[in-house]
Amino acid sequence: MQFIAEQNALICRRQGETLRIEAWGKDALRVRATMEPAIRDKNGALTEPVESEAEVQIGTEPHRVGDGSWDTRPIASVRCGRIRAVVNFAGVISFYKDDALILREYYRFYDGTLSRESRCLKVVNRTWKGIIGASEYSLSVKFESSPGEKLYGMGQYQQPCLDLKGCILELAQRNSQASVPFALSSLGYGFLWNNPAVGQVTFGKNYTEWIARATRQMDYWITVADTPKALLENYTAVTGRAPAFPEDRMGLWQCKLRYRTQDEVLDVARRYRAEGIALDLIVIDFFHWTVQGDWKFDKTYWPDPKAMVEELHRMGTKVIVSVWPSVDRRSENFRPMMERGLLIRTERGAAQTYDYQGDCVTIDVFNPEARQYIWDVCKRNYYDLGIDAFWLDNSEPDYGVYDYDNYRYAEGPALSCSNLYPQLYSRAFDEPMRAEGKPVANLLRCAWAGSQKYGNVVWSGDIPSTFEALRDQLQGGLNMGLAGIPWWTTDIGGFMTDDVNDPDFQQLLVRWFQFAVFSPVLRMHGDRGPYTIAPLDDRDWGGGYMHCGQPNELWSYGGENFRILRKYYELRIAMRDYIRALFDEASENGSPLIRTMFYEFPDDPKCWEIEDQYFFGKDFLVAPILTLDQFERAVYLPAGRWELTSTGERYEGGQTVTVAAPLDYMPVFRTLS
Repeated sequence: MQFIAEQNALICRRQGETLRIEAWGKDALRVRATMEPAIRDKNGALTEPVESEAEVQIGTEPHRVGDGSWDTRPIASVRCGRIRAVVNFAGVISFYKDDALILREYYRFYDGTLSRESRCLKVVNRTWKGIIGASEYSLSVKFESSPGEKLYGMGQYQQPCLDLKGCILELAQRNSQASVPFALSSLGYGFLWNNPAVGQVTFGKNYTEWIARATRQMDYWITVADTPKALLENYTAVTGRAPAFPEDRMGLWQCKLRYRTQDEVLDVARRYRAEGIALDLIVIDFFHWTVQGDWKFDKTYWPDPKAMVEELHRMGTKVIVSVWPSVDRRSENFRPMMERGLLIRTERGAAQTYDYQGDCVTIDVFNPEARQYIWDVCKRNYYDLGIDAFWLDNSEPDYGVYDYDNYRYAEGPALSCSNLYPQLYSRAFDEPMRAEGKPVANLLRCAWAGSQKYGNVVWSGDIPSTFEALRDQLQGGLNMGLAGIPWWTTDIGGFMTDDVNDPDFQQLLVRWFQFAVFSPVLRMHGDRGPYTIAPLDDRDWGGGYMHCGQPNELWSYGGENFRILRKYYELRIAMRDYIRALFDEASENGSPLIRTMFYEFPDDPKCWEIEDQYFFGKDFLVAPILTLDQFERAVYLPAGRWELTSTGERYEGGQTVTVAAPLDYMPVFRTLS
């Protein structure tokens, strides 16, 4: 092993691998390695400027060899504030927080010594395997597993697990799955896998393993702190924080599948106005266009969108339109984009990448020219008409088949970089909109590390209308927040509904709406069955042929349900100042709006166990109803004094209480201390 000290960095070379460990932010280190001649200087998610100093030491350590005698071998360390990395003679890295071991690479290889790691398994800490016929490697990085450790973050996965210890997670983007590879540990460290390659992470009981299926270098970042809040502050300081959230979008967002004409949109907005309900934003969903990739209104059903937008603006309502990255072969933009190389390429077979309602190829947002092209078209056909925001749907991107080894971007094979796609897609709109000096809050179905700084409101995708799905969204939203993504929302009631008249579904909708009021963005949406509404015309293209879901406005589910939804809408409006402060805090230090119990009470062991209640900011402890026909529930109250918002009854903390939860009330406690 060869050790070299550079300013703020330690360089290690062994058996063709170059390893670089350097100070990168407060109490943080960045670790990169490659089998190529030199480290590539690519930021990944680490986009923010940092100033930090490292202390590098190179020396030797005694060790006992197989015959029982003693010898010395090289060792080196690099310290940045409270974190220190030690690299031994075999290149194995151990990380310390205030000199207490928190994480160590996994190594089981006989080296002639009597150490614990000296075994004949021939398992090494970093495994590089060249991909035949390609310049990339598959990479596996293993770490020892710590008993009792809990792990959180990592983005959004459709599962009931908040604690990810024991989970296997695909590092890939899918509809309703957002891979944001930042893990927060109960041991007081945060770990970013700063690599957008498709892969997998296993948080096993025996070891943790990170896998990149195709990459040219290893890149991860690690920080230490005493609280989850401080860890998230360190992390967002180097990856970026959400900008100021537009205050005129903190209320109700109205959406359904789908408003088919501008008259339908105006009728809904006028009804809300007549009801005395301020509608912050209305969403125009997919297939308002001619064909995918035209990115313009079908004039048959949207004859004067500019006048529509102007009337909505007079009512105080912003307008957002759906934009998909798929381009139908029938689109006027298909041939010029294909000829200019602005679409994703396939490695074999047909050029098709997406097949919903058309033979489509998806834009290659890794190509700056492609990002400029889609923005120019959308600016001309939407933004210049007064449209305020964009719903950047299918932003994973959604593929007809998730065969990542069959797709190639301008950046390289999809296996090496595909997880970055949703962030680049959002930047195609965020950057030019921000350059015009206007606030940005675009809706996306996916994200990667650092997406929070590009005006992304991330929603949890096309999910079932079930209580099981509601429970999954709670875990997903909390872990998204711990992965640095504070602007998050769901389809209230779930996306896929068979029968809007089913009383069980209506109960779910009410419970979901109550939860959404105490979430970052309050947004009505869903594909509401049954499909009994006839299409507007019999063409196989344009804005008239696609099916339309049932009404999905607050008044659509009967008088009593409307009363409850309206009551909770008014509660949301009454909390506007509080919600504004939460968004401001997210911009200042990276704190999420919805927070795990341990985020606010990290010293309470019970708060690390609870997965079915959360904090909305620091003042409100929320206990959502996650089961059909549940009209009371137990709630754990941490230390302090608490007031139940329904009755004003006060409780001392440190106990579990059972409270009533009739359909028109979701238990919420306000802190008094």
